[in-house]
Amino acid sequence: QVHLVESGGGLVQPGGSLTLSCAASGGTVSNYDMGWFRQVPGEDRVFVAAISRSGGTTSYANFVKGRFVISRDNAKNTVYLRMNSLEPDDTAAYYCGASEGPLLGLEVEEYAYWGQGTQVTVSS
Repeated sequence: QVHLVESGGGLVQPGGSLTLSCAASGGTVSNYDMGWFRQVPGEDRVFVAAISRSGGTTSYANFVKGRFVISRDNAKNTVYLRMNSLEPDDTAAYYCGASEGPLLGLEVEEYAYWGQGTQVTVSS
C-alpha cells in the first residue's frame, strides 16, 4: 500500500506561482497513475490533473489548462503540480491520489490512495 504526502502549499498573491509535491513511500509510484484533486469546504473533491505511469500522458481540468503542469519523477517517487497565474478561485486543499486502474482516471472513485492534502490560499 502506497503512502502519499503532499507539500508545497501556502499563501500566494493572485498571479503568483506555487509547486506542489507528492512524495510516495511504501510502494513504487511508477506502478500508479497519479492525480491531483482539490476541495473547498462544503464541496466535493474535484479533478485538477492526472499523469500516466510513464508520464507520457497527461490530462487537465479545463479551468487549469495552460496554467498548471503535472509532472513526475519516478526515480524520486514524487509527483509535482506546478501552478502558475494563480487566481483566488484556486484556493482549496489540494490532494494527490494514486490509481491502479487501466485508464487515466479523472474521477475520485478511480483513486485508491490519497494523501492528507496541502492548503493553497490565493489572496492579496
